[in-house]
Amino acid sequence: MGFNCGIVGLPNVGKSTLFNALTQTVAAQAANYPFCTIEPNSGRVAVADPRLDQIAKIAGSAQIIPTSLEIVDIAGLVKGASSGEGLGNQFLGHIRAVDAIIHVVRCFEDENITHVEGGVDPIRDMEIIETELMLSDMESLEKRVPALQKRLKSSLQDTDMQTQLRLMEGALKLLQEGKNARELGVVDADQAAFKSLQLITAKPVLYVCNVGESEAAAGNAYVSKVAQFAQSQGAACVHISAAIEAEVATLTDEAEKHMFLSDLGLNESGLSQVIRAGYNLLGLLTFFTVGPKEARAWTTFKGARAPQAAGEIHSDFERGFICAETISFADYVSCNGEQGAKNAGKLRLEGKDYITHDGDVFHFRFNV
Repeated sequence: MGFNCGIVGLPNVGKSTLFNALTQTVAAQAANYPFCTIEPNSGRVAVADPRLDQIAKIAGSAQIIPTSLEIVDIAGLVKGASSGEGLGNQFLGHIRAVDAIIHVVRCFEDENITHVEGGVDPIRDMEIIETELMLSDMESLEKRVPALQKRLKSSLQDTDMQTQLRLMEGALKLLQEGKNARELGVVDADQAAFKSLQLITAKPVLYVCNVGESEAAAGNAYVSKVAQFAQSQGAACVHISAAIEAEVATLTDEAEKHMFLSDLGLNESGLSQVIRAGYNLLGLLTFFTVGPKEARAWTTFKGARAPQAAGEIHSDFERGFICAETISFADYVSCNGEQGAKNAGKLRLEGKDYITHDGDVFHFRFNV
């Protein structure tokens, strides 16, 4: 199962610079003019997890393979995007395809970098993007709701269609009140149907404040305003300096990276914060498989049962699932590996109803 986050924001706020640093590539052209990114660029970024190194060391694994997220760089939106300004319809279509949104906000002053709205005002900028996303969803639903109502007249017993219509009507009412679709209270049984509507404002959001290099450690007044706005929206917020991250991305030696960040008063890179926050935003967790050939981290969603986790490795594992030999990460480390965990009675055989926990070390038994 793939999970991805789309990077959005106004032009020239640092989206492509952040994307380049995240993926350690120059695939997305970072230029000082709007619409330099026409097609969405995507890249996979490793999710750093020190636990993986620990279990690999214990098992003597020859290779270490972290799990990853896909990051999609989407061209800058402008006021009027929902009605086609600045190629907006095309870009809004790209946003519908991602699982979560990383909204980059300019929180730095620099007279050498133009601002499409004439000056720095993060709240105004965020509201421009929010408004365009809401207008796009509203326009979509205003077309889809009457069409579905018409179809239901000849399919009154179609409960799936009734559920869709109920969710559409609820979301449309919220949007008409100036609220995001994510504010609609959706019960667990309806989550899949709600997600299938592909509403942009239903997606979880992470606000990333892009600050100047001298403000990377403590942030600034702009960041405080964004954090308050994010809290009111039930969204997450982090601040980074994309310029610093671009420099860090060029360093290959981990000790050198640590020293560079330490000199700036930073304990970790901003990218690590973004990746971790994006991972949490999507409601994901990590489980591990380990052996002499490789130690590997895998991603699944919180609440996934053991067969679903097995399916992240291969569909045959889920289809022919028998059981999962399971050791918690803490037990794996404290018992110095699989054999020690077995001897201590810490290896468990879990069945189809077992709910996967973050850090579980699995060996799946299956038969196809």
